[in-house]
Amino acid sequence: MEIINLLSEGLIGYHEGWERQRARVAMRIADEVPDGLLLVEHASVVTYGKTAKPEFRLLSEAEYAARGIELVATDRGGDVTYHGPGQLTGYPIVHLGEGRRDLHKYVWTLEEAIIRAAADFGVAVGRVDFHAGVWTEDGTGYLAAIGVRVQRWVTHHGFGLNVDSRVQAGFETIVPCGQAGKRVVSLSELAGTELSLEEVGEAVSRYLCQYLKFV
Repeated sequence: MEIINLLSEGLIGYHEGWERQRARVAMRIADEVPDGLLLVEHASVVTYGKTAKPEFRLLSEAEYAARGIELVATDRGGDVTYHGPGQLTGYPIVHLGEGRRDLHKYVWTLEEAIIRAAADFGVAVGRVDFHAGVWTEDGTGYLAAIGVRVQRWVTHHGFGLNVDSRVQAGFETIVPCGQAGKRVVSLSELAGTELSLEEVGEAVSRYLCQYLKFV
């Protein structure tokens, strides 16, 4: 799997990242490129899927704009989430060929890569039975969101993994993925030390390359 690491480019607007993602998806459908993983750090944006409830966006459009947070409706599954500085956003663009067309297993694989990467930094996290993503072991802290879409069995969208505390302010403007009363946490907070997006991205990439061979 090819790793397309865009973290060195700094903050990338959501629409720019989406266009890069779409271009790669089209090339993967045409079998012009191998499976790939785009890693980005987005400028502040609240995105919401096709079935998202408006009441989960807690501010008006004007208030979001005043805070420098863009609002974007997307074609992924899932409800409302936030991307921004301090979060590692990953877009796996993978062809799920014959024998690999199991979206539940694919989502499990994304979660597993994040769980294993967190363990590398001494953090124990896992899954919950009420929502996709990666959570603290007691189910009260939300570490990583998952939202995917498949086009002609090529995956896009992916995961948002909170690496440091800069994400907190953005998440306070929404009900993350419709899960009221849950606390958004970062990997740095749980590890008790400041981690960089680069080192976390390297760990997640390593496990995704390992696991996606078997999706």
